[in-house]
Amino acid sequence: HERGLVNVLVSNGYVNDGPLHEVAPFIDAANIDLKGFTQSFYDLVGGDLATVKHTIEVLAATPSCHLEVTTLVIPGLNDSDQEIAEAAQWLASLDPSIPYHLTRFFPCHRLTDRPATPPETVHHLANVARRYLKHVYVGNC
Repeated sequence: HERGLVNVLVSNGYVNDGPLHEVAPFIDAANIDLKGFTQSFYDLVGGDLATVKHTIEVLAATPSCHLEVTTLVIPGLNDSDQEIAEAAQWLASLDPSIPYHLTRFFPCHRLTDRPATPPETVHHLANVARRYLKHVYVGNC
């Protein structure tokens, strides 16, 4: 900051609490992947929803940090109206102005057993999220 630099964090949200609190005041902007909104989804991908939520909570409460959140919408895994509504409601409870990005999935690497997310699904889920959040965007459509 003293030299005019801006610090941006792009993360899956797996941050230990100590380092998170240490670096948060120096983060100007962050985009955190909220891969799903159930622990069963995080069990599938090898993670912990509570840790990701905690990271988002800390950054949302950091005055110097502009926070955005992204969910990659994967058919049959995290694409239900209920899951997206619950995620959006929770984000809105922190700050209804948090920008939320819903992006379209394309099969690749280790997840080739699912089709690409239909653009209509992403647009529909964005409308679900807009019931709770002011800034919802679609990507990869």
